[in-house]
Amino acid sequence: MTIKMLIAGSLTALALGATAAHADDALPAGSLDAVLERGAAYGFTHYLEIEAKERGQVELEGWLDDEWQAEVRLSLESGELHKEERKRRDDGPWGMSEAEVRLAMEVAVAEGMAEFEEIEFKRDDLIKVEGRDEDGRELEVTTRRGEEETLKVERD
Repeated sequence: MTIKMLIAGSLTALALGATAAHADDALPAGSLDAVLERGAAYGFTHYLEIEAKERGQVELEGWLDDEWQAEVRLSLESGELHKEERKRRDDGPWGMSEAEVRLAMEVAVAEGMAEFEEIEFKRDDLIKVEGRDEDGRELEVTTRRGEEETLKVERD
């Protein structure tokens, strides 16, 4: 009986710890404005990926202009730069504009998203928004760039 209780307690602690650690890598859906403000201040014109990181940081990947693609990690609160990588590219900017990111988040929020972990642009003009609903359940919403309708919703 004692071993069963220890195992059950350990499994519960692991599950709670995983949930707490995972929730730390998410931002409230309403914080997207602050994320996009930081991205615009840095110089992003198009986004390939926006990902919430631990300690209130966000990782942005996209285009700064017609030649430079960048991946940076910034503090959402202070704007402090924690990481920066730039690559010169010849294929020109592609990805989501700020307006397209906002529209994708509006679609995700309409499906119940309360926190987001990642917004990702796919080459086939699909945008995938991953996060959690108000009850902490995982939610993944897929939409097409520039459209206000949901193509797919996955709930766990």
